[in-house]
Amino acid sequence: MSADNAVDAERAADAPRRGLRRIDLRRLGRAALLGPGTRDRLPGAIEHLIKVHRARHPQAGPEAVETLRRAYVLAESSHRGQTRKSGEPFITHPLAVTLILAELGAETTTLTASLLHDTVEDTDVTLDQVREEFGAEVTYLVDGVTKLEKVDHGAAAEPETFRKMLVATGSDVRVMSIKLADRLHNVRTLGVMRPDKQARIAKVTRDVLIPLAERLGVQALKTELEDRVFAILHPAEYARTQAMIAANAQRPDLLATIAEDLRKVLREADIAAEVAIRPRHAVSVHRLLLKRGGAELGGGDFGRLLVLVGEDADCYAVLGELHTCFTPVIAEFKDFIAAPKFNLYRSLHTAIADDQGRIAEVLVRTRQMHRVAEAGVIALGDPHAAPEHLQPADGTPQPAAGSAAAEVWGRVDPTQPGWLARLLEWQRDAPDPDTFWSALRDDLAQDREITVFTAEGGDASGTIRLPAGASCVDAAYAVHGEGGRRCIGVRVNGRLAPLGTRLRDGDSLQLLLDDAAASRPAADWLEHATTPAARIAITRWLAQHPAPADEDQPAAAPAVRPSRAAGSAPSSQPVAVTDLPGATVRLARCCTPVPPDAVTGFVIRGGAVTVHRAECPSTARMTAAGRTSVPVGWRDGTPAGGYRATVLAEALSRPRLLADLTEVIATEGVGIVSAAVEPPQEHRVRHTYTVELPDPQALAALMRAMRAVPGVYDVYRAKPAVTAGRG
Repeated sequence: MSADNAVDAERAADAPRRGLRRIDLRRLGRAALLGPGTRDRLPGAIEHLIKVHRARHPQAGPEAVETLRRAYVLAESSHRGQTRKSGEPFITHPLAVTLILAELGAETTTLTASLLHDTVEDTDVTLDQVREEFGAEVTYLVDGVTKLEKVDHGAAAEPETFRKMLVATGSDVRVMSIKLADRLHNVRTLGVMRPDKQARIAKVTRDVLIPLAERLGVQALKTELEDRVFAILHPAEYARTQAMIAANAQRPDLLATIAEDLRKVLREADIAAEVAIRPRHAVSVHRLLLKRGGAELGGGDFGRLLVLVGEDADCYAVLGELHTCFTPVIAEFKDFIAAPKFNLYRSLHTAIADDQGRIAEVLVRTRQMHRVAEAGVIALGDPHAAPEHLQPADGTPQPAAGSAAAEVWGRVDPTQPGWLARLLEWQRDAPDPDTFWSALRDDLAQDREITVFTAEGGDASGTIRLPAGASCVDAAYAVHGEGGRRCIGVRVNGRLAPLGTRLRDGDSLQLLLDDAAASRPAADWLEHATTPAARIAITRWLAQHPAPADEDQPAAAPAVRPSRAAGSAPSSQPVAVTDLPGATVRLARCCTPVPPDAVTGFVIRGGAVTVHRAECPSTARMTAAGRTSVPVGWRDGTPAGGYRATVLAEALSRPRLLADLTEVIATEGVGIVSAAVEPPQEHRVRHTYTVELPDPQALAALMRAMRAVPGVYDVYRAKPAVTAGRG
């Protein structure tokens, strides 16, 4: 049995070199770790580990081998006498974790820290001893994955441990790589625990560790974690899915036929490529089944074709042949080479139909892309290649611009992803462990990112990465931090939009800010904020700066005192005149004409003449009804009571807007006869002012001054048409 398992392990070790199969971590059983020794003696384990490591890193010399041997000796002697709940020697756990990482291509430092990852937590070994024996870098990784004691932190131990690991991951992603491998081996061996504890660990794995594996691109770990958690939390669905996979395996292999046709096409096109079949794992099949609404899956649905080539250009050459010699399913095409996923993933996705209408999904990538697709950040090696003299005295690793990881990826250092930077930023503002824990789960639930282009004053000023579904409120806090509260409006793709607008990939964004120190977020911003950074900042600000009882309560018609002296009456001197002798002239309230508007008059009941703007709908209605207009004109000079006009201001709702507008109106020497404010709708508000102008020319100056008020985006005369709302 040991020999069989060892052969299985060897086959799995060869898989990444062939580049055709998903790394099958399940095949590495306990016997492969123990080798030919007994339960209390593990001579073959470290030899097997070194063999796998050298297969992935042929350049690993005697020094690397000796470091791993010393780490194994320290781990084995420290854990001697300890057993796992299954009864196995405890050393089998760090060995299994390290072998998982070795299979994924981890370098020597990571493997050394993995062998020692439980020594400080579960034995008398101290961090100082680890530092003395193996250096600051290994010590940092070991410390990063060491749990906090429940004795010291109580119920907060688990969330605070994850916080500690994430902070350490911010400086070195290898911390989380070790943690993911550690959790995978623990999940593999959950069968010896009580069902309730299995479920608890599986839920944390589902909510936190699996999303982290996805974000770090470690698909080989993610897929097995998904399947094992699925089996624990949903055993009936898992059994049905496995039965479907087993039944399909008994049928003729449709994908094998299409794969052979594809190999022939590529040979004829003289494209060097390898074609293989990648079976879907259980969770992938289950998701596809749900997507199809429970409909029966066909033979081509249980796997996908994988085409591996040497260069990026070859990927597109293969794509051309696929779409020329087969019928492409255009809706299924995705180019993750030109636009990589946020977790390092690069590949071309397409689907084709052969001459019999049988459909197969196809993945096209280079061998390097495949290695990164399987192992993610682990495949990028040591992300810290800075010269020794640049390392800080405390040994904390620092990212280097010329790191191996950056060179492999060819772009911004992928081991410092934007999502991790955002997570580290908001976690500082979440001192409460419960808040951090719930916010972390919410953040990780966002499994896609979008890129938004920001602009100030029309000039592009950068890009920001946000989780899919983020709103303009989230963008404001992502760009300005706490200053996001000053956002009073936003233009999305050049057009004004509500702050609650959900952003899409590629949107252009211009944030409009209020410079007033008293600016504050509205309570309803919490309905639109999805990122923890925005939600925490808004909640904290509102808690620290409670609004007065009457603030933020919209009023249909606030009491605005007219600027002229109380009790004074408007002048009886008419602003407009008519040729009709003895006729009283009145300006229509529906359109509030003012010089030099073109006007017309109509005689109304009592012999008075009402004056309307020429474009007023009332003018058209009375003309259509057979009413005869009378000539009217404007009086020369300024009447004692001034000219009245109705002005509307469209603005983005914010505190103190009413005060700022009325102050500007008063500064222009204009009296306010009446004012009305409509309740805000989607963060926009309309103010209506009837004002008394000292002269007709004051109207244009007033409207310019009102437009300059922060948040105001349009000021206009009262529309003659009767409207029910805004456009």
